[in-house]
Parts: sequence; structure tokens; C-alpha cells
Amino acid sequence: MMDFIAQNMAPIMFGCLVLFMLFGYPVAFALAANGIIFGWIGIELGLLHPALFQAMPERIFGIMNNDTLLAIPFFTFMGLILERSGMAEDLLDTIGQLFGPIRGGLAYAVIFVGALLAATTGVVAASVISMGLISLPIMMRYGYDTRLASGVIAASGTLAQIIPPSLVLIVMADALGRSVGDMYEAALLPGLVLTGLYVGYVLIVTLVKPGAAPALPAEARTKRGMTLFVHAMLVMVPPLLLIFLVLGTIFLGIATPTEGGAMGAAGALIMALLRKRLSLGLLKQAMEATARLTTFVVFILVGARVFSLTFYGVDGHVWVEHLLTDLPGGQIGFLIVVNVLVFLLAFFLDFFELAFIVVPLLGPVAEKLGIDLIWFGVLLGVNMQTSFMHPPFGFALFYLRSVAPKSVKTSDIYWGAVPFVLIQVIMVGLIITFPNIASYGEGHDVYHSNQSQEAPTELQLNLDDVEHNEQSTQQDDNALLKQLQGGESK
Repeated sequence: MMDFIAQNMAPIMFGCLVLFMLFGYPVAFALAANGIIFGWIGIELGLLHPALFQAMPERIFGIMNNDTLLAIPFFTFMGLILERSGMAEDLLDTIGQLFGPIRGGLAYAVIFVGALLAATTGVVAASVISMGLISLPIMMRYGYDTRLASGVIAASGTLAQIIPPSLVLIVMADALGRSVGDMYEAALLPGLVLTGLYVGYVLIVTLVKPGAAPALPAEARTKRGMTLFVHAMLVMVPPLLLIFLVLGTIFLGIATPTEGGAMGAAGALIMALLRKRLSLGLLKQAMEATARLTTFVVFILVGARVFSLTFYGVDGHVWVEHLLTDLPGGQIGFLIVVNVLVFLLAFFLDFFELAFIVVPLLGPVAEKLGIDLIWFGVLLGVNMQTSFMHPPFGFALFYLRSVAPKSVKTSDIYWGAVPFVLIQVIMVGLIITFPNIASYGEGHDVYHSNQSQEAPTELQLNLDDVEHNEQSTQQDDNALLKQLQGGESK
């Protein structure tokens, strides 16, 4: 029995982690507990050196000393201040008036505002709750199909997952050891294309079933002509300026993502002050919510570091590598299997859990297969977006259910999400088929220059032109193991 455990420690360890989470244990503690328990077993079986765990305090301090992760509280605080200062309400009202005369106008307005909120708030909960409170009752009042209305609101809120400044892209870049700025640049076009696909779906619905998304009646359009235009400019210009302040400075290389987040948080406070919406209560609520989310992220990251130290110690990374590199079809086979796996795991795990548990295991394999890790991170980010939309555990659906009128059935919210999950899956396929959608850097080509003409469909993605500013977690673990274990590991 001991020999079987010793020879199969990595798959047993991973299976126990999945079992812990299926039983509902908090992910951070499930990760840490598995790491400690299997670390003790590995030491008892002679697979690990006891000195391995002496490195843990330094690794935990490294998390707290990680400047990249500072962007998470900055962007979260910025989003909460903007959402609670009434920006979403003003945007929805104004853009709803602009699109009101055309069929499906309110749905288009929700998608457009969802994209704007994604580029300013970066928080899914804030976007979904804001639009659910404001738009859903209006859409119901004017005869919109319940499933279409709820699906559009939930899906538009999840654009905050992929359109910068997305929190998941920060975590993804940190997990893969890549630049957050490059990840943001690569994700911008896929986010806009996905927004366009949502608009296309609404257009098809209005053509096939006109009664599902009627135009606003004349009496509901209170502003017209130059008055509407001036009001729209006054409402839209401040958030657009904030978007440039944050993303523009990052893309131009003027500011790091952390500095961009700090400027965004300051800009959000100024906007709320100018709108006379800033108060002590608002500040307190935003700071408390930011502290909760940041603590949640750091605890998961600490648990993941404890788990990964033991997992790499028992050669878990080698097991995963052999498992995935031996798949038929090379890069395409790997990408298909990985995306199916992430899609299925998204039914049970949210994007933070996927980013901290699964991505560090997949990154080294992708790099060995010659796949650009920035491109790979954006691809997984689009796929993880479905974790917010999967019935029955999608958080965006829960957020919408919490603010939807009682007349809206839960089953309608679930069925309304299905077409948009399929659209997100189509977007994953588009990025794999046309990898340059998620390109970044001046003159960057995701294909190897000497192989692009021979086999472009094999996704010969270029890694040579990506500068490694920091080592990945996996490389740190391997170096540590060589120092501590020498020839004593199995």
C-alpha cells in the first residue's frame, strides 16, 4: 500500500484536493491542508527532505512583497467607487435613450454600458448588480423577452473578466510569470470582438423574433436632438477619460499596471466628488469590500503556494507534463483538451480558484509545446469567463437573481445564459483558429517565423521575443528542489 502511494503521490494528491473542494471546504484551506498533509506523508516515505518546508516563510513573504498584486485592491476600489457613485445608472439611462428608437435598443445599451463598466470597474458583481437593478425592470416593462433580457445583463457584466483592467488577467499574468501590461494589450481585441458577438446575437434575435426586443415607445424617450447629444457627452466623457488615464498610460508604457490602478482609484474619487456622490459611508463600504476581496485572493494564493511546494516536490509537475504532452494532435490536441477541462472545472470553481490551482500546472506544459504564455493566458481568461455564466453555479446568475424582480423566474435566468455561454465558447474557438486576435507588442507575431508558412494551423506560437522579467513559480520550485533534495527525491 505504501509503495502504491509513493509511486502515485501526485495523482492521489490532486484527487484529494478535488474531493476536498467537492465537499465544500474553503479553497484556501483545502489547498494548504493538502500541501501540509501530503508533505508530511512524503517526508515519512522518504520522498521529501524535511528542509523543504523551511522555505515556506520566505515564499509567503514573497506573496506579500509582490508589487503586481497591489493592482487588485486599486482596481477593485476604483470599480466600487464608480459603481456606487451612480455612474452605471447615468450611463444606462443616457445610452438607453440613444438606442431607444431602434428595435433591441435597450439590449444594445446594456451591452455597450457593460463594456464601458468593464473598462472602468473590472468587477463582475458591480456590473451585473448595477444593470440588473436599473435595466431589467425597464426591459420587462417594455415587453422584452425575459430570457433575452436576463441573459444580456449577465453576459454583459462578465465582460469585466476579459476587458482590461480585469482582475483575472492580473492573477493570470502573475501565475504565468508574464507582464500584466502585455496581458492587457493582448486581451483588449478579444474583449471587443466578444462584445461584437453579443451585439450580433441580439441583432439576430430582433430579426427572427421582433417581439422579443421592441423599440422604446415615443413617450419613454424624454430627451431628443441636441439636448440628448449634449447630455450623452457629459455622461460619457468622464469614464472615457478615466479609461485613457488607466489603460492608455499602461499601453503607452508611462505607468505600470499598479501605478495605473492607483491613478484609476484617485480618478474615481475625483469623479465621485465632482458628482457630489462621495461620502464617508461610501468610502467605508468600498474599503471594506476591497479588503474582503484582497484578503480572499491572498489567502488562496498562500494556500496555493503550500500546495505547489509539496506537489512539485513529489514530481507532480512531471506527472502533469507527461499527461498533457503525450496527447495526440500536438499543440491543437493540447489546447482542445485543456479548454474542455477548464470549461468543465468552471462548473464548480470560480476564476480565482482556476487561476491559482490549474493555470500554474498548465503553463509549463504550454511553454514546452512552444505556446506563447501571454496568448495562452488570454485564451484561458476567455474560457474562464464561462465560470460566471454556467448554470447552476454561475456567480453572475446568482448576482442577477438577487436583484431581479420576483416575476423573473430562476429558470429564465439560467436558460437566458445558455446562448451567451455558447458565444463565449465560439470566442475560444476563434482565438485558437485566428491566434493573432490576441497578439501584443509592436511587430509581435504569434507564429514562429520559420514555421508559419509550413503549418500555420499548428499554432507555432513564438516565445523567443518575450522578455522574462521574473521567474515563474514553477521555476522557483524546481530550483528549490534541486538545492534541498539533491538525489534524495524519488
